[in-house]
Amino acid sequence: MIATESTAARTARTSESTAMMTSAAPEPPGPLAQLVDAGLEVPVLGGRVVRHVNLDTAASAPALAAVAAHVAEVLPFYASVHRGTGYPSQQTTALVEAARATVARHVGARDDDLVVFTRNTTDALNLLAAAVPGDTVVLDLEHHANLLPWREGARRVVVAQPTIDATLDALDVELARCPAALLTVTGASNVTGEVLPIDRLAALAHAHGARIAVDAAQLLPHRRVSLEASGIDYLAFSGHKAYAPFGSGALIGRADWLDAAPAHLAGGGAVESVALDRVAWKQGAARHEAGTPNVIGIAAIARALGELERLGDDARDAHERALTERLHAGLARQRGVRVVRGFDDADDRLGIATLELERGSVGLLAAALGAEHGISVRAGRFCAHPFFDRVATRANGLRASLGAGSSADDVDRFLAALARLIADGPAHAYDRGPEGWHPLVDDRPRPVF
Repeated sequence: MIATESTAARTARTSESTAMMTSAAPEPPGPLAQLVDAGLEVPVLGGRVVRHVNLDTAASAPALAAVAAHVAEVLPFYASVHRGTGYPSQQTTALVEAARATVARHVGARDDDLVVFTRNTTDALNLLAAAVPGDTVVLDLEHHANLLPWREGARRVVVAQPTIDATLDALDVELARCPAALLTVTGASNVTGEVLPIDRLAALAHAHGARIAVDAAQLLPHRRVSLEASGIDYLAFSGHKAYAPFGSGALIGRADWLDAAPAHLAGGGAVESVALDRVAWKQGAARHEAGTPNVIGIAAIARALGELERLGDDARDAHERALTERLHAGLARQRGVRVVRGFDDADDRLGIATLELERGSVGLLAAALGAEHGISVRAGRFCAHPFFDRVATRANGLRASLGAGSSADDVDRFLAALARLIADGPAHAYDRGPEGWHPLVDDRPRPVF
């Protein structure tokens, strides 16, 4: 007699097998957060309309939907901050100061650190550059925002080595050779996405009596950073890369240098008193925030940081890692391209990939991706000319960058379009003008705002 499996047992076994298959092959990741451009449709050449794929978030990220809603909510209360007696002014002042506390909490600031609101990362680092009482040491891999502001002072540039360990050794030698007041570094490269070991760099700087500043424009939208835990002395970031593109940024850090520095802007709000022959400047953040602040931009930053916290560090990390691995795995299979790297031993990177072509123009490729496929990328040297020129073999690269609104479908569409364009070339004719490549005949309608 042959034993037969009962229907219940067979159903249970089938369910278990299905569950195992599901767990072994998880669903491709979709967007982690809702951005205002979710579902945006754009015209492409030939009259079609397609869903837009935004792989240029490293340049500027769309607003989170929650941020846009918050801006709409607070706009009716907009008024001049500080000293206003009306209810809207009092609410606006409270909004700005609450945002200051939110920024401090999000970046793990120390109790006596200042949070100074600026226009963006570039503005913040220019502010800091005027406050440094001595030499500044900087790596050559920096974005221009963390390379150019130090030219007016005593700037010493260290060329990054093929490995992170060797680069730290080179910094160690330079800081030991001659005292410096500040070591300033990027938290993550905007060209390669490679993340630098900030805690090790902070310990290295402090061992030589220097402070450390971190350009967190790329890092902060992807990873939590803590000044107190890592030993960072100053940190700068932009709202427009952190899903709050309303024209504000921040510099957070130790008060003594900032209190001793010239006011970043000379004007109202930064002074205790003014006479024709003298000025008494304020201490603290107000010293560098003259004029009417960007209330809406400041409110947007605070709401964006709160929303990133709500999404959760683990969820954000898992989402980005899955998409980053998918992107780099697809590029590794694509013939005719080389992915640019800065370090041989960098094992942590953000969702950024910069590639160069063996043949052809990345500018033309980027133009065709946008005009024919509705995919936004960026071509060029990414405001990091010295670094790009050192690590690349071609004049320009093409960068694809991911964010909280990215999905597996975005990555797959990019890889498929890239493969088709490399194999067959663009389907339309293009010309190269002063602003780059563009279709000879562009039939895409333009919105009237």
